[in-house]
Amino acid sequence: MKTLEPLKYIWKDRKRYFGLPISFTRYSLTDDRIFCETGLLNLKGEEILLYRVRDLSLRLSLGQRIFRVGSIILQSSDRSTPSLELRNIRQPREVKELIHQQVENAKLSRKMRLGEILEDPDFDNDDAAEGMGLID
Repeated sequence: MKTLEPLKYIWKDRKRYFGLPISFTRYSLTDDRIFCETGLLNLKGEEILLYRVRDLSLRLSLGQRIFRVGSIILQSSDRSTPSLELRNIRQPREVKELIHQQVENAKLSRKMRLGEILEDPDFDNDDAAEGMGLID
């Protein structure tokens, strides 16, 4: 029987209140996935494959800036978790950049820069092909 190797986390943090990690929401990042685990007795875990991430945004409210935290919102093509918000994390700008780099690496390793865009039902393939000079 093959044994599983433990995951190697690139980044870990908890949701913070008043800048302190006193919640039961944990976030972590590996080279190909991002995880969100909530709960104390009943655990709920969500994960998004990084190559499915379409957009990253940063939110810094006044209260978050006072306590030096922020939120990162990930939009993905994942059907079960189309949006994931990493709330009240430390160093949000640096973490957003780290996630962005990992997303780009995951997409390059799967060679799918345009693949996911072309599968999007809301995306007009003819306009994209015309813009790239593929059709007249």
